[in-house]
Amino acid sequence: MGRYHAQKLARLAGVQLAGIVDADPARAACLAEKLNCPAFGDYREIFGKAEAAVVAVPTDRHHAVALDCLRHGLHALVEKPIATTLAEADSLIGEAAKRGLVLQCGHVERYNKTFRALATRMDRPVFVEAERLAGFKQRGAEVDVVLDLMIHDLDLAAALARAPVERVSACGFRVLTRDIDIANARIEFANGCVANLSASRVSQTAVRKLRVFQPDLYVSADLQAGRLRYVRQAGGAIEENEEAYEGGDALAAQAEAFVSSIRNKTPVEVDGDQGRRVLELAIEVGRLVRERLSRFE
Repeated sequence: MGRYHAQKLARLAGVQLAGIVDADPARAACLAEKLNCPAFGDYREIFGKAEAAVVAVPTDRHHAVALDCLRHGLHALVEKPIATTLAEADSLIGEAAKRGLVLQCGHVERYNKTFRALATRMDRPVFVEAERLAGFKQRGAEVDVVLDLMIHDLDLAAALARAPVERVSACGFRVLTRDIDIANARIEFANGCVANLSASRVSQTAVRKLRVFQPDLYVSADLQAGRLRYVRQAGGAIEENEEAYEGGDALAAQAEAFVSSIRNKTPVEVDGDQGRRVLELAIEVGRLVRERLSRFE
């Protein structure tokens, strides 16, 4: 992910890459040569050379690296999930606030053009259904499928519901790893909205679909293909419309938002507090799945 972040930032006007950091010196040097910037083998070498950092290390290193960057005065965009525990998330949020720094959490689907178009149409969602399937990849396998994949849709559902969580139920299974590879969660929000979310990292086909219902409208979104389908009743007849949002680049839009927030000293849309909120929900889903699994072990 760090490679993709670097490529997007390098294309932004007024942005200069201070360096690429990778524990593999050859990999860092290869990318740095392509993007015309220095390469480093230790992130601490960028202190004093950079104003901001993108932290795209494995999840279990997010807290240590991001906290060190913040303590050295760097604004930070931290890949999702923001950390592995709520205490870690709180320390990052507190450090950023104390130093007046931008702390953004990399929930990139918020910048998906298709989702943003959908969100503008929905004012009273009552049911949200999401399905996110992917083939197995070693990258991200240091955490379960909830923190790896489902966390995207936990964030989108919470953003659509705009209400506190009241009740959570969940189930899941281990397939290829020693942790959760398939999970399903039902989230009930205080305003009555309900979300049913499914995620798998052992699928043969990649799927990123979202369906949202409110009293006067049903919207189906293919977040991967960039397509929306609206269904409503108009004058006693069923009216259907389709829209295409092809060619969007959510990662580039996220990078642009991060830079804009730093430059203009404005709040970032997906800040540390929102990253923490979704992490808390993901941790609870994982806890419930493991509790259920323990009955069969």
